[in-house]
Amino acid sequence: MEDYRFHLDNKKPRRKFACPSCHRQKCFTPYVDDEGLVTFPEGVGICDHVNSCGYHFSPSEYFRDHPEALNRQDHGTTCRQRINRSTKHDPKPDYIDKETMNKSFCKYDTNPLFLFLAYVFGERKAMAICRRYNVGTANKWGGSTVYWQVDKDGNVRAGKIMLYAPDTGHRVKDERYGARVNWVHSELKMHEFHLQQCLYGEHLLTLHPDKTVMLVESEKSALIASQFVPEYLWMATGGMQGCFNPRALRALKGRDVILFPDLGAYDVWKSKIPMLQPVCKSVRISSFLEERATEEQRRNGLDIADYLLMEPTERMVFHDMCKRNPGLKLLQEELQLELVEDDSPCRCRPPPCFSLATS
Repeated sequence: MEDYRFHLDNKKPRRKFACPSCHRQKCFTPYVDDEGLVTFPEGVGICDHVNSCGYHFSPSEYFRDHPEALNRQDHGTTCRQRINRSTKHDPKPDYIDKETMNKSFCKYDTNPLFLFLAYVFGERKAMAICRRYNVGTANKWGGSTVYWQVDKDGNVRAGKIMLYAPDTGHRVKDERYGARVNWVHSELKMHEFHLQQCLYGEHLLTLHPDKTVMLVESEKSALIASQFVPEYLWMATGGMQGCFNPRALRALKGRDVILFPDLGAYDVWKSKIPMLQPVCKSVRISSFLEERATEEQRRNGLDIADYLLMEPTERMVFHDMCKRNPGLKLLQEELQLELVEDDSPCRCRPPPCFSLATS
């Protein structure tokens, strides 16, 4: 690395940060400029967990998306004139075979997120949501959820495996490992796999060329919000930082975009707006949650899905009534009664539109 002007920070004591993709602590190393002319933004670096995470946003990718940074003068010599000796060529993204993804569209009775969505919306709507957003099932941890990242060209970039509690829809965490998260390429032992993530739901952009994109943090929030507020195209970054990098955000070229951060992430996401402005037709950020949250909700990091589910759906009411009165469920089964399901989206319970603050 010493032959390169731009290299991973190797100063002692070593500085390690939380990875913007897998969110594990002290595993992310940033890039630095030996000559001090370029200060890279957050997210330009590499995760230590090559096989399980694989996040790597290099200086060459940063300069490709920010050519203006190459024109900074240094005693008559620009960074552009000296870049050839400073960065390596980055490999193209690897893809996962579509058949692998298609095989995961089964065993939903063991998929805890599907069970939660069925509790909220009913099985038919839950299945429609999962197929629309490419939600599969993995055998890991006795049954878990796979979020397949498919880009605009139909390439399967990644499969993110997560474990949820079927009764609450919350992520399962333990004291030692934190949230249960893994990747399909890691499970398949694809050790040479070059992970280059895309926005979750990117494959829907071509199907809805005129819809405003609502960008949220978690994949689950995108699924749930798409039912309550279908006027927007809901997509996810996969975390506060997640796919929030110029390479992934190029998919939003020419689109109207509204950022909808979780509580506690408003300032971070607001700082990302300049990254989006050269690409998008328009960019706004919603202060909806910030304006309405209680102190307890702020401590818990409420997201839009939590807010939308504060008032139970008709399905949730029925299931809860059956829990309190098992005889009601027996009566339904004895008389072979079926709850009426339609294919219309849930009515939006917030005000007519989200409160938006334009920056």
